[in-house]
Amino acid sequence: MGVQGLTSLIKDNSHIYRDVQFRDSRLVVDGSNLSFHLYCTAGLDQTYGGDYAAYENLIERFVKALRGCGIQPYTVKNGVSIFQCDDHTDKKLETKKKRAKARIQTAHKNSQGWRNGAIMPLMCISLFRQTLVRLEVPVVRCFLEADREVAALASDWKCPVLSNDGDFYIFDLPAGLLPIPHFQWQKAAQRRYVPCKKYTASGFCSFYNIQRRVLPAFAVLAGNDYVKLEDMGVSLRLEHPVRAPNISWRRSHLEALLCWLGDFQEPQEALVAALKLMGEVSREKEAEVLQRLSVGMEEYQLPPSALGRFFTDGTVPPLPPKDQGLVPDWIRLPFTEGRLDKVILNVLRLRRVRLPSMVEHGRLTSSHLTSRPIRQEMYGLLLGEEEVEEYDREGLLLTSRRVRVLMEALEVEPSCFQGVEPHLRLLVAVTCYWMQNASPTPDLELQHALLLGLVAAHTIQHVDELLSDVCVVALQVKNKNATQSPVYFVAHAFNQWQSCVMVSMQLNQLLGFPLPEPQTTVTNSIIKSLMLCGSNCLLLMFSRLCGGKLFHQLVHRLWGGVHPELLLTRTPSSLELYRTLLAAVQQPQHRRTTHSLEDLTANLEQLNLPDKDKEAARSAAHQPKNPSI
Repeated sequence: MGVQGLTSLIKDNSHIYRDVQFRDSRLVVDGSNLSFHLYCTAGLDQTYGGDYAAYENLIERFVKALRGCGIQPYTVKNGVSIFQCDDHTDKKLETKKKRAKARIQTAHKNSQGWRNGAIMPLMCISLFRQTLVRLEVPVVRCFLEADREVAALASDWKCPVLSNDGDFYIFDLPAGLLPIPHFQWQKAAQRRYVPCKKYTASGFCSFYNIQRRVLPAFAVLAGNDYVKLEDMGVSLRLEHPVRAPNISWRRSHLEALLCWLGDFQEPQEALVAALKLMGEVSREKEAEVLQRLSVGMEEYQLPPSALGRFFTDGTVPPLPPKDQGLVPDWIRLPFTEGRLDKVILNVLRLRRVRLPSMVEHGRLTSSHLTSRPIRQEMYGLLLGEEEVEEYDREGLLLTSRRVRVLMEALEVEPSCFQGVEPHLRLLVAVTCYWMQNASPTPDLELQHALLLGLVAAHTIQHVDELLSDVCVVALQVKNKNATQSPVYFVAHAFNQWQSCVMVSMQLNQLLGFPLPEPQTTVTNSIIKSLMLCGSNCLLLMFSRLCGGKLFHQLVHRLWGGVHPELLLTRTPSSLELYRTLLAAVQQPQHRRTTHSLEDLTANLEQLNLPDKDKEAARSAAHQPKNPSI
């Protein structure tokens, strides 16, 4: 993100940073950036389908470390997905398409055992927010991209930002930026402060002898996610000093640009002068370039924060003016609180969705195809007869297609929930759907492995019991391959299930939670007790949401001839639950009773009203529409 090459430039001139002992302060956290960094730098699984419990434990330890130093984090997350754009001009769309194409290639290579990039498992985003809410860490989701809101809130509160996004090197933050890679929170317990490095725009400008007001001009002339000179068919012809062999052209160009900007006091003055360094261009072209550069600089002008009052007294930020005719007002509160997924806002605003990449072989069809009927149901509730443009992959190519709405998703009859506790019902319904619609159809071993995983997700007690039994059987079964490598079609089946879970949770949110969301909690005592089972059983430790490693391990055990109930013989309660789930998913499946679009959409606003307003809304709904009748 941000100016390409700027982070590396600052890293090579590390004395721009100042060492600090951070404690006793508010901290505005770039949530999207932190969630990715925590998972992908901890060595957690990206191949089997996700180390969800390990990730949850990591988040808990991070929050505990901050609180032990008197640091109060306030987490701000993006309101647009990684492929959406923050306005209707799509000025970042091409940049994000390139990144999406790169992720498809990375996911394919990672499925073959390569490690040339990071792909977050599908449920990590939901788990990150859910864990923070459980730990009572304030979390808010923006309607647009979070960068400006994060910077504006930190500016109002005079506290630092925690992020690894290069855009924060340009914002003039009063308390500066704490780059995540230098934020040594793991050392906080012994010291009661977090050793870290602090960046300030004033320190950067002093080092390069330029005015702070000129930094936005530097960003747009160097090229960022919003504006690039090459996209406008022009280039900046600067005199580069002779560079050392180990210095890249990009770094040399940035340093030459910074040196040149030292002669200017105001950013607009620099932009006008830059036009003379672009060769022979027409007046019309000059006007176009100047206008686009000027608009690009506006991204770094901070408005008053719309989030401060939400954190202090619950005042919900208004919708952006351009969206007030597209997004119903009742969405504001549940969306800001995170009770509605960001995909809902993106569908309403842009009619565009990018489906997250998953680690899977490019020769297989996208796992998201299985969950498409569920998404169609959600699109229908939101848009009626309109279309949504979905971006996914076909093989290794980024593709898009128009998805018609109002097509019924295949669902189960309520009778299948007999005996199933409420917090497992959504996962049971999704599993029924997955067994009928996954391609290829999951074999019995895969089906039984997933049900065993759901037993593990039932309660803390059952997790302990099941994993203990699996450990015993693992020692009894003479398997020459103690640590099996992932099988790509097993990973593909699990990815299809996760995709169905993700979309079903989004639809469940939209409908006002007719089914409770699955819980994803874990305790340190269970983790410590499982460590005693030996290294061969470490693959089984983290089983939240039917963790990917547990799923693969169970499949291998069942392929080896182990009967699924053998894993549960020592724990009658788990065996009973397994049989209940098996009976539920083996019932004949039927489409649910079809309701009209008007019936369903009429309930959406009421479902998301505060509790005190719901009764009034229900009463109003039952009043005659025509008083004369």
